[in-house]
Amino acid sequence: MGGNVRTQTLTALLCLGLCRGPWDQVQAKRVSEPTSMEISQESSDKASLSLGFMSPHNAGRYQCQYHSRNGWSQRSDLLPLVVTGVYNPPSLSAIPGPVVASGGNVSLSCSSPHPWQTFRLLKEGGADAPRHLELKFPREKRQALFPVGPVSTSHGGTYRCYVSPASYSYAWSLPSDPLHLQVTGAYREPTLSAQPGSLVQPGDNLTLQCHSEAGFDTFALMKDEGLTPPVRLDGQPSPNFPLGLVSITHRGRYRCYGGHNLSSTWSAPSVPLDIFITGLYRKPSLLAQPGPSVSWGENVTLQCRSEIWLDTFYLSKEGLPAPPQHIHLQDTTAPYQVNFNMSPVTSDHEGTYRCYASSSTSPYLLSHSSDPLELLVSAADTILPSQNKSDPNSDSHSKDYTVENLIRMGMAGLILVVLGILLFRDHSSQRRIQDEARR
Repeated sequence: MGGNVRTQTLTALLCLGLCRGPWDQVQAKRVSEPTSMEISQESSDKASLSLGFMSPHNAGRYQCQYHSRNGWSQRSDLLPLVVTGVYNPPSLSAIPGPVVASGGNVSLSCSSPHPWQTFRLLKEGGADAPRHLELKFPREKRQALFPVGPVSTSHGGTYRCYVSPASYSYAWSLPSDPLHLQVTGAYREPTLSAQPGSLVQPGDNLTLQCHSEAGFDTFALMKDEGLTPPVRLDGQPSPNFPLGLVSITHRGRYRCYGGHNLSSTWSAPSVPLDIFITGLYRKPSLLAQPGPSVSWGENVTLQCRSEIWLDTFYLSKEGLPAPPQHIHLQDTTAPYQVNFNMSPVTSDHEGTYRCYASSSTSPYLLSHSSDPLELLVSAADTILPSQNKSDPNSDSHSKDYTVENLIRMGMAGLILVVLGILLFRDHSSQRRIQDEARR
């Protein structure tokens, strides 16, 4: 390119107040002069305009435009500039709790000891809804509820809320403490087991294991505390949760969840696992009626009896991972006993049983175990019914088999007789031929 190149200059103008126009009537009484600066078109197509130290006076909505020899450009889109930390922070909580199942509903409550007219809820990171929610009230309030739901995985994450006066909506309070909303049910549930088992004594070393087939790299354990919703789910990389030496504080119902690292979404909860602490009361007795040795297909009753008043009884089978059976006693008068009926008995019922007793007011605190009772199922009674001699159908089948065998034997005898006659005739014929040849 030949000749002299004339350097053009652009004037950049940053407007607050005077450049706003009629969209912000409330703050129009705070008018500030536009800030401008000249830049060389050859050196840059951007202008940085410093506002200095931020204060509520600098808060508002900004636009910029530039001026060249062709005149002024159109204004840019509005840029809201918010100053936080002007007022004391509110508090943020979740109702009923910050752990919510996918498809459920939850409300996030922003509250303050002082009344306000504007409450805002912000979600950190990404564009997942709700990104920014705002509630304005004609009168000042101390609390605002933000309903969220039906909940999906996109709602999981970290939230904070702010308050501000209606007269100056760009000066906000300090943020509330973060609230981590966690969504469950996004993946298939894991399974939860206990080592050495769900019935433990004080002093045992208890470990809960969360098993999963979905390739989770984060696991969380939750313990039910009555009707109180879970406060949060804290993840760890290992599926093993060592709870240490057992004390009565370990009693209760547990669930586990699987998830992926750096995510606020979890699997559906595992089937609940109850941990019982034994050894708190005198042991009951366990008897079998009619006896501990029974035949296949018969009925048997295991009777658990306590000498002291206890109204809930548990029956466990050695080596069975399933939770113990339990029966609540309706009649509170002596004797304090229940019957666990088993009918008809099969080989699966064979094994060693123990029973425990507890009070319904403390269902996870059990007595010492009863003495073990070994239930034996006679092997001879495992014969199929069609082979049982006492079965009339079996008798008729046996008779049918006897008649068939007699018929077969008669036919075989007849065939032998015919063959004998034929052989005899053949032998006689050969002798006659030989006699005639000698003559």
